[in-house]
Amino acid sequence: MTKITNFSDLATTMADLRATQIASDVRQDDGLVQTYDGAFVEASEMAKLSIVDPAEKLEMPDAEEAAAAVELMMRTMFDVLKDTRMESIAADLAWGFVNSFHMVAKRIEGREDDAARKLLELTRAFDPSEIYAVELEETQLLCQTLQGNREALECMRDHAGEVYRVETGRPFSATRGSRVSSKLTASMIDGRDYLAARAAKRREEHNPTGPVVAFSGGAVWHDHETLYDRLDQIQRRIPNMVLVTTAQNKGCDAIAGAWAASRGVKLVTMMLNRNLGNRAGFVRNEQIVKLRPVEAIVCEGSGVQLDFARKLRAAGVPMHVFRAAEQRPAINGRRA
Repeated sequence: MTKITNFSDLATTMADLRATQIASDVRQDDGLVQTYDGAFVEASEMAKLSIVDPAEKLEMPDAEEAAAAVELMMRTMFDVLKDTRMESIAADLAWGFVNSFHMVAKRIEGREDDAARKLLELTRAFDPSEIYAVELEETQLLCQTLQGNREALECMRDHAGEVYRVETGRPFSATRGSRVSSKLTASMIDGRDYLAARAAKRREEHNPTGPVVAFSGGAVWHDHETLYDRLDQIQRRIPNMVLVTTAQNKGCDAIAGAWAASRGVKLVTMMLNRNLGNRAGFVRNEQIVKLRPVEAIVCEGSGVQLDFARKLRAAGVPMHVFRAAEQRPAINGRRA
């Protein structure tokens, strides 16, 4: 039995108990454990972290400990600030944690791509010398090590992002670029990556295949239940749908993004090209219509939504239109 003599001991004991409980919860979550086990894989007993560093015998972190650390870090942030004047800041801080995982993973992905290009060049220029053989082996090991680190970070990011979604009701969305996800959460693909992938036939991660369902709506909207119900109906008919939205971070598009995250539906967010000025929204509408959506939802908003509805109708796309005045009453003044 732990003897507590002061408040410092009490705080330490409570923190230890919380950490132990979270670790236990993580172990009992089979899906989470399997996802971490699949991401924290050692392709080789040796690891090479950079071009200049020698290969070392290094293990991956323990998968369960990593999962527990992410869970503890994220949930503690919300718990500590709950019911205080800083509660509203918790979501911003938690977003920063998730985004840190995302940005570091993207940086490692860039290094991985560089190593892969070098490896490809080496395979195309075979040389029977020992120097060539060593360089080829080291480059391959570097590529494997970076890939393993990236996949582990993406797994931790997705886990942190799922905690963020549960706590805030909103999916994590990076400030830029795509978030290609593990099994923990749905992928969120930046519209620019999506269009580039279609044009260049890049890998499936950035070019999710499936019938496109288009979505756009105003920035002021509170009735998420009606939109969830209609999206659920569409998904039952089109289970492999890809949801393409006009990428606003509040209102209708935010509701659609949260729905996609909760249902595991791939989401493509078509951002505005600010260089186009006032034409940006209308050009984006044209881009989405050119994806040949099989169905669309348009909620009342601005002239951009009106233009979107006209373009969809002209293209013969089946469309569900929701008007702001027909929303269900807001509960306790809450808004999306």
